[in-house]
Amino acid sequence: MKDEVYNKLRKWIIIGELEPGTKLRDQDLSEQLGISRTPIREALLRLENDGLVVTKANRWTLVSPIDSNEAKSIYSIVWTLERLAMEQALPLISSNDIEELEQLNENFNEAIKTGEIFAILEADNKFHDKIIQLSNNVELLKLLSGLKVRIQRIEIHYFSQMDAKYTSYTEHQQIIDAIKKQDLNLAIDTIKANWKNSLDRIRLYTEHEK
Repeated sequence: MKDEVYNKLRKWIIIGELEPGTKLRDQDLSEQLGISRTPIREALLRLENDGLVVTKANRWTLVSPIDSNEAKSIYSIVWTLERLAMEQALPLISSNDIEELEQLNENFNEAIKTGEIFAILEADNKFHDKIIQLSNNVELLKLLSGLKVRIQRIEIHYFSQMDAKYTSYTEHQQIIDAIKKQDLNLAIDTIKANWKNSLDRIRLYTEHEK
């Protein structure tokens, strides 16, 4: 039950159903979801650890604001850790793994065609998560999974306002091509470029917004 509540509230925050600055009352959420307040409180604590809510002890809990400066910090950490994952994964990647990466990228392309931003980002994550898994570094996977949740929220907030006119499909293919060549420098450069291009789109939007 507590995991179900956590996953539901997390998704609502990520997709913007619970907007930044929304006050979260455990009693209200308890009535809305038809469950006791205990799993609500546990879920809110986990969401605070994720950086998705902020709490003032015994006073209030709010959905965290979205800060474009936060995006710069998080993206740079993510591409650094993913470059490390690629460095560790490349010698271990088999032809079957490459085929799976290609299929995941095709799944991503199909998601893009639907125009559903959450589905697009989920498919994007699956592609990147496969590379991280291939590194056989459990700690990297743990570190990146929490950061990816915050990135999803940032990207849904900005890219939905930009009509989701973006795609990483070609950039993913460039990553796969580098893996096929066993070219480590090219592989880690294309990983960084993929994330940096997303960050650049956010910067362009925020500058235009000003």
